[in-house]
Amino acid sequence: MVPPSDIFGIIPTWIGVYLAVLVASCVGGYALYRRVFWLVMQGKPVARFDRPLERLTGAITIVLGQRKVLQRVGSTDPRGGGRDLAGIGHASIFWGFLSFSLSYLIFIFGGVIWSPLPETVLTETGVKIFSIYLDIFALVILLALVWALFRRWLARPHRLRFDLTRKGESVIIVGLTGGLMIATLLVHAFYVAEGGGGPEAGIFIGGALGRWFLSMGLSASASASLQTISWWVHLGIILGFGVYIPFSKHIHMVAAPLNAYFRSLEPRGTLATIDLENAEHFGAGRVQDFTWKELLDGYACAVCGRCTDVCPANLTGKILSPMHIVENLKAHMLEIGHQGPRNPEHVEPQSILDNAIPEQAIWDCVSCGACMEECPVVVEHVPTIIDLRRHLVLEESKIPETGMNALLSMEQRGHPWRGTQYSRTDWAEGLEVPTLAENPTAEILFWVGCTSALEQRSQGIARSMAKVLKAAGVDFAILGEEETCTGDPARRMGNEYLFQTMAQQAIATLNKYNVKKIVTVCPHCFNTMRNEYPQFDGHFEVLHYSQLVDELINQGRIKPIKMINTTVAYHDSCYFGRHNGIYDQPRNVAKAIPGLKLVEMSPHCREKGFCCGAGGGHMWLEESQGERINHVRTDHFLETEADVVGVSCPFCLQMMTEGIQAKGRDGDRQAKDVLELLAESLEE
Repeated sequence: MVPPSDIFGIIPTWIGVYLAVLVASCVGGYALYRRVFWLVMQGKPVARFDRPLERLTGAITIVLGQRKVLQRVGSTDPRGGGRDLAGIGHASIFWGFLSFSLSYLIFIFGGVIWSPLPETVLTETGVKIFSIYLDIFALVILLALVWALFRRWLARPHRLRFDLTRKGESVIIVGLTGGLMIATLLVHAFYVAEGGGGPEAGIFIGGALGRWFLSMGLSASASASLQTISWWVHLGIILGFGVYIPFSKHIHMVAAPLNAYFRSLEPRGTLATIDLENAEHFGAGRVQDFTWKELLDGYACAVCGRCTDVCPANLTGKILSPMHIVENLKAHMLEIGHQGPRNPEHVEPQSILDNAIPEQAIWDCVSCGACMEECPVVVEHVPTIIDLRRHLVLEESKIPETGMNALLSMEQRGHPWRGTQYSRTDWAEGLEVPTLAENPTAEILFWVGCTSALEQRSQGIARSMAKVLKAAGVDFAILGEEETCTGDPARRMGNEYLFQTMAQQAIATLNKYNVKKIVTVCPHCFNTMRNEYPQFDGHFEVLHYSQLVDELINQGRIKPIKMINTTVAYHDSCYFGRHNGIYDQPRNVAKAIPGLKLVEMSPHCREKGFCCGAGGGHMWLEESQGERINHVRTDHFLETEADVVGVSCPFCLQMMTEGIQAKGRDGDRQAKDVLELLAESLEE
């Protein structure tokens, strides 16, 4: 892109360019600081500077490789039925942005000072190839923009029908980007039309346009003038775009790479702890109560609608929208401005809850992590929602009544199941299962969990686990009456104080027996003990039963022999699958059972699995409105025409059992834990 030689024949071009750059940089930089960084740094500190190499390599794949943008390319939209190709369009525009940014550095900001720079850096052949590449890519981006406009405003897939995705600023961004590409082609075309030579004259599309202009009678002098005008218009759009970014949703171009670098490196099911003795506030009820990373999330958000489009609460008619949570928090922060030095007593001009974020939306969340799995810019919605819950519970004593009953039961009885008539060892009657008090040197502690011990239907899972361990000759024991809840429901419902109390109690009991290895049947217990107990110096090797059993099968210590002639559709537990990335082991266990045919609830499986509706404390929280989440998930199962929905979680077992009953299909369909099916296959 050859620059004009001067301005009005008097001022060297480089002076005009760098004066314009200086003005735009000052205006854009000041806006960026005041509207973004100054506000974000109000947030509480959070440790996100560790493991820099891991952060950098991950950020490169997310940002430069567009890994999360492209992760759903080719998948089918369950509502519209079409193929999702949006990632290809976005990635093309992004890679074009990088290519053109490099060209600006070489041809504009470098070339105006020293004209031989492009050929010195790239060689003459390199300049020709790069110019042709940019010329073609300009047309590719224009086509991608036309398709994007058609898709957003005419085709309108489900995720682009939310109010935030319908704002007109998207048209402004498309207009600026399209204008930049048109200006690029015109600069090339008029350069050819004026008789310009050298490697930059060998472009295809611009060259064809230039020759067409000549055939239409455009003179060389007019072409030279138009080339100059197009060049400056091109530069003006570049600089204008830079100034506009801090005021638009495209601030994610700046914030998303930072978000990718400062992403959490912990398993997704891990929530941050609170220093209860020194915290200014419990949870987040003001801007300054959130971490700076939670505030940065709002700027990183691309308002693409992907998170809300997969949110099971939103899809079943609740008011929760993960996209609106982070966007409304950002809008609230921008509206009230910087709140001055940190002051625990400070009250914001207007509250976040019910002004920016509906309180009911906070309780609608099932913490399944689908939003975080889908987000292309690594926004962490669930921790923000849990911090708002913590504020409601610990600061304002607000929680739905059913949730309060569960928390009271945990405080008084050590488990959330009010009204249960069972003790923690009733399930083991007749199985001769030892306790750690009786067998303190046991190799493995079988952590039964409240639900498998105390809920009648789920007791079958615990009995099956004991039978399988015995069949494999595993030296194991249980805690019996010494076992209490891990505290997971309390933490997910926002009562961090109760969670920490129960976690420390459980860790003390485990340390008393010098426990090293634990196997659970509940993904919630697994996630809490594996990922969150280390926050309180509780370091144990924790396995879900499917991990241990898969290993035992591979070792030949378990040999399923009885044919189970049934078709099983497997349902992924959110706290085992998405939150911990474990998908294959429970499927391997199911496949090892003779006669069993395993099918998937496609497309709602593995990373795209659909929550059963029990997560985030919703085993005890009633759904606010709309269709029940577990009923929608039951429909997914029934569509497969499988006989059994296979699960690996006692919560999922209860929710799917209720869903089948509610649909009137309990006569010919049933829910079973994979462990129960395996135990049946071991029986002679």
